[in-house]
Amino acid sequence: MTEKKTRRPAKTPTTAKKADPRAKETGKERAAVLEVTPAVPRGGSAKREWKHPGVVRVEREIAGRLLTLETGRMAKLSDGAVVARYGDTMVIATAQSGPEREELDFFPLTVEYRERSAAAGKFPGGFFKREGRPTTKEILGSRIIDRSIRPLFPEGFKREVQVLSHVLCTDQETEADVLAAVASVAALAVSSIPQTKTLGVVRLGHVDGRFVVNPSWSTIQSADNKLNLVVSAHHGGIVMVEAGADQLSEEVMLEGLELAHKVAREIAGMIEELAERVGKPKIEVVPPPRRADLDAAILAKFGAELKAAPVTGAAKGDRKTSKDAVKKKVMEAFPAPAGCSEKEAKSHNGYLGKVIEEIMDQGEREAILAGRRADGRDHVTIRPITIEVGVLPRVHGSVLFTRGETQALVIATLGTVDDQQTMDGIYPEPARRFLLHYNFPPYSVGEVKRLGSPGRREIGHGALAERAIQGVLPPEAEFPYTIRITSEILESNGSSSMATVCGGTLALMDAGVPLRQPVAGVAMGLVKEGDEIAILSDILGSEDHCGDMDFKVAGTGKGITALQMDIKCDGLTREIMQRALSQAKDGRMHVLREMLKVIRKPRESISPNAPRLYQLKIPTEKIGLVIGPSGKNIRGMQDEFQVKINIEDDGTVTVAGQNSEKVETCVQKIRDMTAEVQVGGVYKGRVTAVKEFGAFVEILPGQEGLCHVSELSDTFIRSVTDVVRVGDELEVKVIGIDDFGKIKVSRRALLAGGGDRPPRGDRGDRGPRERAPRQDAAGFPPEGEPVLEEPTEPVAGADEEAAVEDPFARPSGPDRGPRGRDHGGRGRGGFGGRGGYRGDRDRGDRPPREGGFGGGRGPRPGGGRRFDR
Repeated sequence: MTEKKTRRPAKTPTTAKKADPRAKETGKERAAVLEVTPAVPRGGSAKREWKHPGVVRVEREIAGRLLTLETGRMAKLSDGAVVARYGDTMVIATAQSGPEREELDFFPLTVEYRERSAAAGKFPGGFFKREGRPTTKEILGSRIIDRSIRPLFPEGFKREVQVLSHVLCTDQETEADVLAAVASVAALAVSSIPQTKTLGVVRLGHVDGRFVVNPSWSTIQSADNKLNLVVSAHHGGIVMVEAGADQLSEEVMLEGLELAHKVAREIAGMIEELAERVGKPKIEVVPPPRRADLDAAILAKFGAELKAAPVTGAAKGDRKTSKDAVKKKVMEAFPAPAGCSEKEAKSHNGYLGKVIEEIMDQGEREAILAGRRADGRDHVTIRPITIEVGVLPRVHGSVLFTRGETQALVIATLGTVDDQQTMDGIYPEPARRFLLHYNFPPYSVGEVKRLGSPGRREIGHGALAERAIQGVLPPEAEFPYTIRITSEILESNGSSSMATVCGGTLALMDAGVPLRQPVAGVAMGLVKEGDEIAILSDILGSEDHCGDMDFKVAGTGKGITALQMDIKCDGLTREIMQRALSQAKDGRMHVLREMLKVIRKPRESISPNAPRLYQLKIPTEKIGLVIGPSGKNIRGMQDEFQVKINIEDDGTVTVAGQNSEKVETCVQKIRDMTAEVQVGGVYKGRVTAVKEFGAFVEILPGQEGLCHVSELSDTFIRSVTDVVRVGDELEVKVIGIDDFGKIKVSRRALLAGGGDRPPRGDRGDRGPRERAPRQDAAGFPPEGEPVLEEPTEPVAGADEEAAVEDPFARPSGPDRGPRGRDHGGRGRGGFGGRGGYRGDRDRGDRPPREGGFGGGRGPRPGGGRRFDR
């Protein structure tokens, strides 16, 4: 008998939950459960509230959107991990420390911010389809985090620390770098890694005269936005500032810093609340022991010499020699104890070197507060400036800019649309038409180091200089060149990035780029001891090291274009910041005046070594005609005329080449290919076929008209071949176009007066007329007629300050009215007050002109613009 198997009853679901062993408390008491709202479950439409053991969240509305900080769900094995969400952008940041390493004489901090392509639902570009080295945007994001948190670690903390963050997902409207900075600070706050203060990080924009807190990506990229300001601050003051602006005044910038500090304090309060609930006990940091007897002995015997060595008033090399000599004397006078081990001797010498550096720094700070700087200057004097323009013969623009012991060789290069850089990232960034690359070789500071790819410092300094100049470039529609600046730092003793700003502006002017305004920059410093304050203009490298603030400001005579600040002390009031900005403006204006003494405005024409560009507009339906089957036509023209042709979807055609004549010939051929035949137009064509009833004449490329036998001559002819044969050139007039697009032309209309037009009556003597020089469609006078020259002399009748604030304004006078001249589409204003494109004129019902190109050329569709003069 077969035993019948019975099916076991299904288990009844239970709502009981087992205790999560990971929720066991360690250290401070933590909140075990907090309700969170995840995404809507699959198949459901109602919102559900799920509970996750051990998860803690802090939420607060910032600028109309919810900022959320969460810990306890992801990366739980790390020392500290926080997921930050703002909008639909989420970033995870972790903080981890290694074992104590007493042998180190520096703090080993690593900060990394990455933007994974998957966060935006994309594949990374390239062959391997995997993220490689960090992009420039990721490096700049890493620098924002690093510069914010590095000053907050206590002295003597020598554990290796890694703060890593990457974007989990993005809505492509919320900037993730600032959110990653907030998450990184929060990860440190909940970890066991000690920090002296808690920061908040915020970004500001400025649209229509109002500040925007944490603006969207679209707002930041829009033409209406005048500011991109990132501020890190704690309750006591600002720590880090990074900004690009469109010539904003010092007052507006100061208001922005105050608003950013207020919002940053609110965000810091959120992080502190999170740390109070789940923060781990902090690692105890024991300050390095001081050997008071040795400190006192060194100060008593060599204190005066050590304090005087950095402020001898000599050059950098001589000061270094003086400091090394005194240091050697101290080291010889206080050797390591006899019989000690090699490790103990190394520790003794390291401590001795540290004490020597501290005394030297203190001596320089005391001298600064007393009014004497290391090189003998007072607090506001700018070092001597020398400028050489056009130092390299074959490049498009070059300048050698020297300020004191800082020297930059800056080169400007102009290219075509093909030279633009396409950005591969999680945000829809447009192709970049302006690039600035900064190189800092070790010989510039008299050192020998391993060479490699550009480091984060070079990327950051180049980005600062790029922001400073970006806002004064001409619009792409007016100057379609791709622009690159290369800065080679040959000497460095204080603010090579600001030397790059000045040199880059001059190199662009030398290349003939029509900048809206010239830009200059200056680096500022601060020394603060109690109530004593010294604000320094044009700081040296040693003043950057021993001072309390590194403050770089770049701008025009009208306002600030870039700002970078790193602050090492607390208690910077609005008054101090206002004084620093005002003194920075004075220094910037001084540098700007020195620049304008050498080159007053951009060259009237671009460098002869740069490619020539001509831009025209064609009907979009004729783009295919220009390109041809499989690109046959466009490739043929590029090979024939040795040019590059770029066609945009809107019909904008850019032709670039080294030879101006070939460029113009190519442009004319494109015009002819896309021109619309007009009734009444006169054209010179070629006979392509001869029939009994007439001849077919190709009046434009690909467009033929029939000249009937009756229209070939004003006299009787027996045969068409009596007048024309295949291949003959014939000047004809279009007399009609039928509904099917067939063109009728006439040679007879141009013979013997061209028809039955009645003679004009006698209009009398109208006297001589003054006529302005004729101009072609591009705005340039025909060959043989004079070109209106722009004045090259400095501004007359204006005071010095006004000349710097608007250095290239046209001189005004009672007998001189406004004058316009087309410079390749440059708008009004800017350098020399040049007139720009004035738009198409409404000619009403005016009949078309007879004539045309080469004695028979039809009207030019879309006009065209040259950019080589």
